[in-house]
Amino acid sequence: MTDQTLLRQTAEHVDAGDHGYSKSLKARHIKMIAIGGAIGTGLFLGAGGRLAQAGPALAIVYALCGLFAFFVVRSLGELVLYRPSSGAFVSYAREFMGERGAFVAGWMHFLNWSTTGIADTTAIALYAHYWSLFSPIPQWVLALIALAVVLSLNLVSVKLFGELEFWFSIIKVAALVIFMAIAIFLLVTQHPIDGTAPGPQLIADHGGVFPNGVLPMVLIVQGVVFAYASTELVGVAAGETEHPEKVMPKAINSIMWRIGIFYVGSVVLLAMLMPWSSYSKSESPFVTVLSHIGVPAAGDVMNLVVLTAAMSSLNSGLYSTGRILRSMAIAGSSPKFTGVMNSRNVPYGGILLTSSVCVLGVVLNYLVPKDAFEIVLNFAAIGILGTWAIIVLSHLLFWRKAKRGEVTRPAYRLPGSPVTEIVTLAFLATVVVLMWFDKPAGRVTVLALPVIALALVIGWFFVRRRIDTSVFDKAPETHA
Repeated sequence: MTDQTLLRQTAEHVDAGDHGYSKSLKARHIKMIAIGGAIGTGLFLGAGGRLAQAGPALAIVYALCGLFAFFVVRSLGELVLYRPSSGAFVSYAREFMGERGAFVAGWMHFLNWSTTGIADTTAIALYAHYWSLFSPIPQWVLALIALAVVLSLNLVSVKLFGELEFWFSIIKVAALVIFMAIAIFLLVTQHPIDGTAPGPQLIADHGGVFPNGVLPMVLIVQGVVFAYASTELVGVAAGETEHPEKVMPKAINSIMWRIGIFYVGSVVLLAMLMPWSSYSKSESPFVTVLSHIGVPAAGDVMNLVVLTAAMSSLNSGLYSTGRILRSMAIAGSSPKFTGVMNSRNVPYGGILLTSSVCVLGVVLNYLVPKDAFEIVLNFAAIGILGTWAIIVLSHLLFWRKAKRGEVTRPAYRLPGSPVTEIVTLAFLATVVVLMWFDKPAGRVTVLALPVIALALVIGWFFVRRRIDTSVFDKAPETHA
């Protein structure tokens, strides 16, 4: 019996929000979306500051956080094989937690990606200012242009979205592969950098793996988690591919070794090429190394890569929120217009709603260009943690139903249930606690939690009377 047949026989919930999509995403699109979700500006830009703070121990943090990110996306992967849905975790939260769960899941995801979209448009504008050609153009204008371009492309078709993500991911992966090849060559040939031969001795001679002790390593955990914030998008994309039962397991399983090679491997190489204290948060660590060995235009090339990463993030955010909001709109827990599709099977209502919030980012870039990035990242952090927690909790409830014999788990499973889910939820809760010690940004984030919780309660109070979950009831003939 195939996974697809099993899916038809065991899924108890039909998401009406899945109707109308064109299954245009190919296997190569899904694979590269999985790669792109695991590789972003958190590595290309953020690794420098974290290396300077925690030293080579950063590799351990990337490995640990990557493991829990894998548990999250593997949980989502099993749910996708149980029942593919473009509503993804919102649809699963609805089935296992009720419409309140779906409401919280959807709006936390929207909070994450609408604010991340503001951060992305700000980042794109900042990266563009690196080149003198764009220096005279105000930051807010560049942010508006970036949003308009990505929005226009996202509204055309899901196939174009897939192609954009495919090539964005190719650029990111190619940049990392080339850097790692150069780094290995420098290590093998013992080519000196700033008069010092690279190698493991650089780690030993500069305080070892924990040069500043264990505490800095612990404190950067909350920042590293956000570097993996896009990994769950592969679950949303599964609803628009023809054979998710074949594509998804390979795409999700590959996330683990890609994290190991690209994140952990890159940090280990960086620590062996130059002393950890040579890196800083003001410059990409890859640019630091390449500029010190005299590679021409290293800054220009890497700036193009991080610009691509930001464009990819913005593109993915608009895509996923459009699908998530449509699933919510069918039940009445988001505005009705967010459930509307255009003639190309794109849920443009939700995409436009997310874009309208991103326009607020353009206003922020006009009013406070220096602070716009940090302001919105606080709220994105809450959305990420909330989304991940709901995915894992939905899977835990799914496991319990399977234990009672009410549903059947697919062959592709999260290993170690239910311990894996409980440990992952505890880890996410620990990240929230650690954020309190990251002053001032992290503390502001934690203090915002009650405000967001209150907003969700008020929002539910207004929409609860128009909730109609009958559109999701199972019809016996549907799964014949």
